[in-house]
Amino acid sequence: MKNKIGTSNVAVTPITLGAWAIGGAMWGGNEEADSLAAIRASIDSGITSIDTAPIYGMGYSEELVGKAIKGYDRSSLQLLTKFGMVWDREKGDYAFERKDNAGILRKIYKYGGYDNAIKEVEASLKRLQTDYIDLIQLHWPDSTTPISETMEAMQRMLDEGKVKAIGVCNYNGAQLTEAEQTVKLAADQVPYSMLKRNIEKDVVPYALANGLSVIAYSPMERGLLTGKYNAASRFAADDHRNDYFKQFDMEKVARLTGHLAELASGYQASVVQLVLAWTFHQPAVAAALAGARNAKQAEENAGALQLKLSETDLVQIDKWLAE
Repeated sequence: MKNKIGTSNVAVTPITLGAWAIGGAMWGGNEEADSLAAIRASIDSGITSIDTAPIYGMGYSEELVGKAIKGYDRSSLQLLTKFGMVWDREKGDYAFERKDNAGILRKIYKYGGYDNAIKEVEASLKRLQTDYIDLIQLHWPDSTTPISETMEAMQRMLDEGKVKAIGVCNYNGAQLTEAEQTVKLAADQVPYSMLKRNIEKDVVPYALANGLSVIAYSPMERGLLTGKYNAASRFAADDHRNDYFKQFDMEKVARLTGHLAELASGYQASVVQLVLAWTFHQPAVAAALAGARNAKQAEENAGALQLKLSETDLVQIDKWLAE
């Protein structure tokens, strides 16, 4: 089962493997053997679409994906990656400082310049050990570069056959409108979860009206919606979830995950599978990104592909979310 993205010829699995955590940096690290096993288990379980980015481990995530897919039929896989988060130059919009996997502090910038876009994609092709990327995406908006310039670079990649479809990440409705004056976008990858639904105000209506697909990232809210974590949970010092979880009302989240666990049991499913299935059941959503740090997690994610939620239960979940 695959969903076509936008009006392109690329189709992705409703659950797509998100390869941020296996990059190591910002997630407290991960064992390479576990990461490779997670990628392969995802593919073997029916999740043939993988989303990564150069900034995930500063090249490491893409390298792991390239290594893991050796031996698979490339035409049966869909590789999604990005560009526009640079650590080798101070150009564009300053984003943040972060240590790389070697412990070196790096300044990260959002930069979508034409030449940089072309350069980054060539580097990604090498790390992924492939001659084309199924979906290339600008990782973040860059206010220092005209949107048309970045779109023209992606159109060139498309024309040259280096990518099969072009998209963006973190664009709002106005930015999508401007971008599509230059190119036809296939997808907008944006944060979307039971706890964050603001894209329903502008991005989803735009997508439905203009043949664009939404790829939802962080549908599990970095693991918070699993029900495994609470206000007392602590992570490694370099794990971004220490700060990320502070934005949520943890008591409210606990009540919600309790409801979801009860509902999931009726489907003989886990909370993870229920949340992922809810996400790709939403209007305009072609895929929900799900991370996996080992084979067991990958196999659990894949179980959501078979989960068909009833309209009654979807309505009930909306009621819980409104509480």
